Amino acid sequence: MLAPLPSQSRHNHADHDRAEALLIRAETCRDVSLRQQLRDEAVVLTLDLADDVARRYRGRGVESDDLTQVGRLALVKAANGYRHRAGSVFPAYAIPTISGEIKRYFRDHGWIVRPPRRLQELRAELAQTEGRMQQSVLREPTERELADALDVDPEDIREARFCSAGYHALSLDAPGASRAAAALAPADSGADDVIADRDALGRALAQLTQREQLIVRLRFVDELTQLEIGRSIGLSQMQVSRLLTGILGRLRESIQGLAESA
Repeated sequence: MLAPLPSQSRHNHADHDRAEALLIRAETCRDVSLRQQLRDEAVVLTLDLADDVARRYRGRGVESDDLTQVGRLALVKAANGYRHRAGSVFPAYAIPTISGEIKRYFRDHGWIVRPPRRLQELRAELAQTEGRMQQSVLREPTERELADALDVDPEDIREARFCSAGYHALSLDAPGASRAAAALAPADSGADDVIADRDALGRALAQLTQREQLIVRLRFVDELTQLEIGRSIGLSQMQVSRLLTGILGRLRESIQGLAESA
């Protein structure tokens, strides 16, 4: 990454110093309207903090504009919550707050694996259909019953359920312990501060063989069909189908086991 130009760096530091002074004034200001005005001015002077943090999380399945908006709202939250202490500076307080809010947003909106759109849509349909069938037959519907109701193959049901496991399972800060996890996480991710319930899928992927990891990547990242996967690794479509069925079943069991032991 290119270093900021010296003039730009000096400009940012000057703005941050002005923001610090405004926030200190706001702490002792009894006029509610003026106090908020001071904090709003401080936010404007430190927008670069929010934008810089949001930029670190780009390319992970959430729109850049959404990340920027979340980051800036978090900056407002930080400005309202900041209390100056000896030796403290606002950026040191704001940056973790912004990062935490963005991670929380990913917890609600992120995927560790970005599935093909067809499977994303099927996942939503599956959830609705499964709920209706449970009410009508008073039991858990089988994969075959769900497949018939949705006019898809049972294998599609298994893959859609895998998407459900992948949804809300994004590990933002851990590149993973295996080739597959590394392929699914950004190369510039750090190794610390892993979101607790989000690395379960990454750890489950790490238990797969290298060939199984490759198949998962080809199917859910590169979005290849089973036939295309077979051609690329020298297997038939039927063999790939059987492998995927076994892989998804084991991943599901691993994720459930990790969740229960957490």
